[in-house]
Amino acid sequence: MNLAVLRSTMRVQIKQSFARPMFRFCLIANPILNTILLYEMYRSSGQENFMAYVVLGAGLMGLWGCICFSSAGDINRERYSGTLALIFAAPASFPGIILGKIIGNTLISLLTLGISLVTAVALYQIPLRLESPFYFLLALLAAVLAFVVISSVIACLLTLSRKTELYMNCIEIPINLLCGFVFPVSVLPGAVQALSRGLSPTYAVELLRMSVWGVEDPGAFWQKLGVMMGLTALYAVLSALLYRRIDRRVRIAATLEVA
Repeated sequence: MNLAVLRSTMRVQIKQSFARPMFRFCLIANPILNTILLYEMYRSSGQENFMAYVVLGAGLMGLWGCICFSSAGDINRERYSGTLALIFAAPASFPGIILGKIIGNTLISLLTLGISLVTAVALYQIPLRLESPFYFLLALLAAVLAFVVISSVIACLLTLSRKTELYMNCIEIPINLLCGFVFPVSVLPGAVQALSRGLSPTYAVELLRMSVWGVEDPGAFWQKLGVMMGLTALYAVLSALLYRRIDRRVRIAATLEVA
């Protein structure tokens, strides 16, 4: 994979994403509004250190929203701009270009965590503590990798779809609920919890909260991290297999255009 192409694609994607009003809303307004909403939900709950739910929940909801309306929507935008087929046939690899777009979107979307934190401190003057900074950094890096890989799977699935806008609107809230962005997965029904455990963002949320509260059991942290990285590796393999299938289908049927 050409690293120069990857870097240039990331830079262009960050500029293009921030230029869109919908993306700016997801990046800036969404975490602010979600922070206020979650604070009002949790302030009388009796939950200790509930600000970890508020800040991380609002930030991750904003991050996932940016991914849904950018990484997924980019395929649709390229199609209706008439450039999807050109990107697919370009000398630079199509997976490399799409990966650059996804990484660029994910990196700029991390601002939602900072915006949520600033909102919570500015509005509610509640001191926030990070008990395990090393574990938090490790969990954050793993979470970024997990979001990038799962976004690539979604992008591959939507490459040949003509209902991209429908699907990207349908996947935002279910993931917020299934992965425990708003409340612990343990409150969900057993069958739904089983589905949640098959999604790597679920472990990302748990690892981040563990590191904010303080990692008292390093073994449990590393176990969750191992499961999360295993799922991420499976998603990466799935993404590669999907691309190979898409490549074969496109070369036979030529189905990337609008019509």
